[in-house]
Amino acid sequence: MFSWRSLYQLKPLFPTEATVFQQKVNEEIDSVKQFNSELIVEAVVRCIRVINPGLGTALPTSLPPGMSARFRVGMSLAQACQDIGYKGEIGYQTFLYSNEPEIRSLLMFLVEKLPRESAEASDQQTGKSVVLQRAIAAAIKAQLVVPWLPTNCRLPLHSETQGLGELHRFHAQPLSLPHCTKGLGKKHLKEVMDYQRDILLPVTAQPSHHASVVASIMEQHTAELSAAQEWDNEWNSQGLLSRLTPQEYRSRKLTRLRKRIEEQLRSAALPSQDSSISGSRSTFDLSELLQAFRGSVPSDDVLTKGTHFTHTQKFTFAQESAAVTSSIPTGHQSEGDIQLRQQEELASFQQQLQQLCSDVDQLTANMKLLSVTNTQVLDELKQRELGNSENEEKIQVKKKTIDLLPDADNNLLKLQALVEASANRVVNLAAQWEKHRAPLIEEHRRLKEICSNQDLESSRKLAEIKSLHEKIRVATEEAKKKEEIHKQLVTELDNLPQDVSRSAYTQRILEIVSNIKKQKEEITKILTDTKELQKEINSLTGKLDRTFAVTDELVFKDAKKDESVRKSYKYLAALHENCNQLIQTIEDTGTILREIRDLEEQIETENGNKTVSNLERILDDYKAIRQENAVLAAKVREG
Repeated sequence: MFSWRSLYQLKPLFPTEATVFQQKVNEEIDSVKQFNSELIVEAVVRCIRVINPGLGTALPTSLPPGMSARFRVGMSLAQACQDIGYKGEIGYQTFLYSNEPEIRSLLMFLVEKLPRESAEASDQQTGKSVVLQRAIAAAIKAQLVVPWLPTNCRLPLHSETQGLGELHRFHAQPLSLPHCTKGLGKKHLKEVMDYQRDILLPVTAQPSHHASVVASIMEQHTAELSAAQEWDNEWNSQGLLSRLTPQEYRSRKLTRLRKRIEEQLRSAALPSQDSSISGSRSTFDLSELLQAFRGSVPSDDVLTKGTHFTHTQKFTFAQESAAVTSSIPTGHQSEGDIQLRQQEELASFQQQLQQLCSDVDQLTANMKLLSVTNTQVLDELKQRELGNSENEEKIQVKKKTIDLLPDADNNLLKLQALVEASANRVVNLAAQWEKHRAPLIEEHRRLKEICSNQDLESSRKLAEIKSLHEKIRVATEEAKKKEEIHKQLVTELDNLPQDVSRSAYTQRILEIVSNIKKQKEEITKILTDTKELQKEINSLTGKLDRTFAVTDELVFKDAKKDESVRKSYKYLAALHENCNQLIQTIEDTGTILREIRDLEEQIETENGNKTVSNLERILDDYKAIRQENAVLAAKVREG
């Protein structure tokens, strides 16, 4: 039960409010039932000031003398309690004409609403570092509550919580993070640890700009998380079906990837047929491409790998150019003659180059035509060779047949004997094959059945493995949730006031449990006695009914013969009826007594609600309000 002493527990949490309230509480007050309106108002206001200072500062801690002002204070208190979350019925009558249950529930709600962080703060040592940490925590909480706004939408009032700092675009850079080194040897492990300790830069120093640190860390974490999820999906969908361990599956996947890369490199390194046929043209194009990439580098400096034809053409062209250059006179010539001669040489060289290109194109076309013709000739030659081999076989058969014609009868007999021998041999071979075939078929069926059973077993085990993986995932998620709940509960436990003695609460709980146990025992005993009494009443009632029935039958038989017995029969019936009325009267008396007890309990409850005293106070307040109204009306008339 809640009593006024429960408010004393608030003293270590809120010393100012609890001390002031304690000074005004009389020691003779033992429970909430003895609280008057002034104490109730002051207790509620001081609790509201601790819970929400913004609401509590505007509320008075005492009732004013005027009745109308008291009604206004009661309405303000009721509205403040509803604002902080009180869901019960509350109004001005709760404070002015209070009863014990309503005040107890209201005070219990207010005590539960009191902040618990202050208890932990009161136990900590005061100092500059502690005050600074508290200020930082309060500022961070205040900033987290306020929603973020873009720079263009911020008002001057947001300048305190949201600064006008420079915005940076999301730019991520690769990071080098230390990873697990379990599979390395001692030497390599030492080298890796030395590198990570001495050479590897911190994560905040690796990006080129400090603004990219957060983006880089988020990108790195997202990449690792997506890779882990992709591996889990691949392993659950394909890895389990391969029936390999994760290491074997990774090694096989790596081997396949290497083979594909080697095949791609080999296919890219092999020259095509067109390039082998028209080597000179591809070499010329390659030289032009390299010259285009290198800029103004002359084509003579490019190292090309051409065919014999291209080298011959290049050598001839070099000889001709050398001859032309040697035929140039070395005497003094004018610049106009030199430019004219150079232009003529350039025109002749271009004509030669065009002629050479046309010759190359014609030779390439001729080589293509000759290669196609050669392929057709080779195909025709293969077909003719196949036809010749078939004709030779036919000729050999016909030759043997012609050799056997002179002795046809003997040869026919020999052929029939050979056919019969071949048939007998085929029959013997078929019988032997049947002997070997039956056990082989049985063995095949048995092995096939074993394979099907193994496939069914493997599919069943695979389904079990998948279900186990799903259960493991669900259990992991539940474990994470429970860990979070555990951390939250530990935090709440740390935030609870540590100076409150647990032994007092434990002793009180044990006393309540013992009282409940005693009450249960008494209730059980009463129920047992009631059941026994009911059984006894039922047995006596049954015995009475049976005795009356037997007596009635015996007396009724004798009543037909004797007049005195007839009178005794009438007395017996009257006695039985009177006994029934007496029993019914006793039962009605018990019912009336129970109703009387219920009414007495209701009367006690109503007395606890102080209905009569509240009505008297309401009448007094009503008279006081009428007097105030009369005074105000007189003042208005005088004015």
